[in-house]
Amino acid sequence: MAATQATIDRPLIEDGVLEERRYQLELAESAASAHTLVCLPTGLGKTTISLLVTARRLHQVGGTALLLAPTKPLVSQHADFYREALAIPDEEIVVFTGEVRPEDRAELFGDARVVVATPQVVENDLVGNRISLADVTHVTFDECHRATGDYAYTYIAERYHEQADDPLATGMSASPGDDEESILEVCENLGLREVEVMTDEDSDVAEYTHRTDVDWKRIELPEPVVEIRDALHEVIQERLTELKELGVTGKTQPDMSEREIHEIQGKLQELMNNDQSEGYQGMSLLAEVRKLRTAVTYAETQSVESLCRYFERQRNAARASGSSKASQRLVSDPRVREAMRKAENFDDLHPKFRRTRMLLAETLGIEDGERVIVFTESRDTAETLTDFLSEHFATEKFVGQSDTEGSDGMTQNEQQATLDRFRAGEFEVLVSTSVAEEGLDVPEVDLVLFYEPVPTAIRAIQRKGRTGRQTEGRVVVLIAEDTRDEAYFWKARQDEKRMYQELESLKSMTGEIEAELSQASVEEFETAGESDANAADGGETTPADDGGRDEPSSDEATRGESEPTGPTGDDQGADGQTGLDAFAGEEAGGDDGSTDPDRTDDGEAGSGRTDDDSDGTVAEAGSGIDETVEIVVDQRELDATIARDLSKREGIETRLETLAVGDYVVSDRVVVERKTVSDFLDTLTGGDRSLFEQVKDGARYYDRPVVIIEGDGLYGERNVHPNAIRGALASLAVDFGASVVRTDDEDDTAAMLEVLATREQEAADRAVSAHGEKQAKTLPEQQEYVVASIADVGPVTAQSLLAHFGSVEAALTADRDELQDVEGVGEVTAERIREVVASEYDPR
Repeated sequence: MAATQATIDRPLIEDGVLEERRYQLELAESAASAHTLVCLPTGLGKTTISLLVTARRLHQVGGTALLLAPTKPLVSQHADFYREALAIPDEEIVVFTGEVRPEDRAELFGDARVVVATPQVVENDLVGNRISLADVTHVTFDECHRATGDYAYTYIAERYHEQADDPLATGMSASPGDDEESILEVCENLGLREVEVMTDEDSDVAEYTHRTDVDWKRIELPEPVVEIRDALHEVIQERLTELKELGVTGKTQPDMSEREIHEIQGKLQELMNNDQSEGYQGMSLLAEVRKLRTAVTYAETQSVESLCRYFERQRNAARASGSSKASQRLVSDPRVREAMRKAENFDDLHPKFRRTRMLLAETLGIEDGERVIVFTESRDTAETLTDFLSEHFATEKFVGQSDTEGSDGMTQNEQQATLDRFRAGEFEVLVSTSVAEEGLDVPEVDLVLFYEPVPTAIRAIQRKGRTGRQTEGRVVVLIAEDTRDEAYFWKARQDEKRMYQELESLKSMTGEIEAELSQASVEEFETAGESDANAADGGETTPADDGGRDEPSSDEATRGESEPTGPTGDDQGADGQTGLDAFAGEEAGGDDGSTDPDRTDDGEAGSGRTDDDSDGTVAEAGSGIDETVEIVVDQRELDATIARDLSKREGIETRLETLAVGDYVVSDRVVVERKTVSDFLDTLTGGDRSLFEQVKDGARYYDRPVVIIEGDGLYGERNVHPNAIRGALASLAVDFGASVVRTDDEDDTAAMLEVLATREQEAADRAVSAHGEKQAKTLPEQQEYVVASIADVGPVTAQSLLAHFGSVEAALTADRDELQDVEGVGEVTAERIREVVASEYDPR
């Protein structure tokens, strides 16, 4: 920065840190006044704009600011920038990633003024009811083009607009979408109402950008690689011919588009849904086609060495227990085996390797450049390229954190250290997968090399943004002739051109966006009004949106008033028959509301709750006094949308735990094991852990285990004999005492869990008790657990007994009359407590 350059002087901004740029101030001014999508080319300071809005909100409104970024390195980078530029103590700017313990996050969130986090962590904390967004006065969604589908941004935005007392949302991206429809989807999902766009052509921006030349280099494949490719194509064509004979496709060209592959899959799924054997046969053939197409891509666009690694993984998969027929057929086909042999004997380099080396030598040697980034789609290629280029240049790789077969990921610290060394000039070439595409503060580089084209405009723009910031930059794209490279290249170019046209048009269509998004709110209001009218006529009631959201979640189920406690005259319908609501009340039982004293335990159900079985209770809800019910969710269930759906429902409180048994706990006696139809069938054909073992474990701690089987096609999805399925269902019910419930999908499962929890906690006045947790409990918790484990007393009654008698010993040695003096303890419960405590032990 030049010495005479003006800097920003505003409240909560450190003096002399931020260069004053008019376009940033204008964008920040707009974003501070409304929920805004800010589109700005990479490298022009989107984070600065977010920081300016955050500083203004913290100064004028107070509360907490939340900055979300999709990767851990990006989170770390943003936190460093905020600590440097914001005039607030560093300890009040906290970082949330999965490496911070959930308990610590809950405490830190309440004390922080700025939270910088990955969205998955915030999503989990919201689902687990660890944090509230009520006091968050500004939220930034960095790289907001990700806000589609089930990505965490969408869920967080909905909860934010529901919970926040004074919300303001800002979305930031250099490439928000390929067309108007996708851009509007991002706005709608994040609750954004304004769009502010600046491009390289704007006068205020142009002085801070430099021309970036894009050059593409066409490369001819060597004859041995072509032979390998052609052999694989021959097998693909043969498999597609078989699929054609099944009537699911009319084409057999090996280079058919991915869209056409998806169409074939859809037709095969229809056959499977109709329990036609052709569907299963065809799906296996299609799986083989996909594997072969992947092998072709490796051969054509990556390297023969990467192809060899892929072939080796396929061999290992075919040898593994329970391997698919597709894997076995692939590695046993003579033409594939010959292709494998040729790949293993290929002792030359893929021509892209030589061209990469030449371009780097030209940039770093002849042109006296300092840094180069090489982007590649494949982890295999990244590692192979790093080894190859290290012989000539100082080279390091930069890959994601997840481990893959034969390749270790990089930890967050390793990623950060690599970037620091690159910035410091300790090495010249960074070979990266897609993890470095978005937003990372990678230093200005002289060349960005695409080892292969990427098929989307968004990713192409993100990659090219690594150069041309302070000086003129260069981008080179390597294209293998007559391969998928060419299709990807032209698609990305067309999409990019269209997106820039869309962004230009968005400059003048803010009003149109507001009109389109507002229309959704109007339609929602009208729908709610119709529902209210229906309710007045005795129809169902749909809860109106009361959180300022643009659209209600499609997952919100209709919920009526609390059900009556038993069948009465009012429960009867017009025809005099008892209505279904009658069955939602308290169950028949003893005078204290406990389970039927005549019921006998079957097997281990309801028994065995000893000190050896569990150390205590991990979560307890209220005793029905509150209007909310609690559902404990196992952490591993977060891959599904069920927990998110439940957390958004009025009157439902979700809590995340690592459960020792079950997937969901809805009371002290009901644990739910959820299986999709595919998961259920897997357990019948050699899954990692038998469903029956899971249900048996659940029955050790809970009287009423429930198995939910979710989805359609139980008898048609796999080639499993119907009697085997019926036998498994019968065993669950008879041998393990489990109730088996069928649901249509995740929405239906969420609705069923809500009904179960409401019935247990409100109608039956039972608490939530998640047994089996390993961690140590407090003394009062252990005392409650000991008493609650006897005779189905339950946590609520246990608390009453301990409060009345003062100790476990006094409670368990009291006589029947003394026990019945305690609220909630009737004659039946008192009798069973005395029976358990006083009876002689007989192990038979």
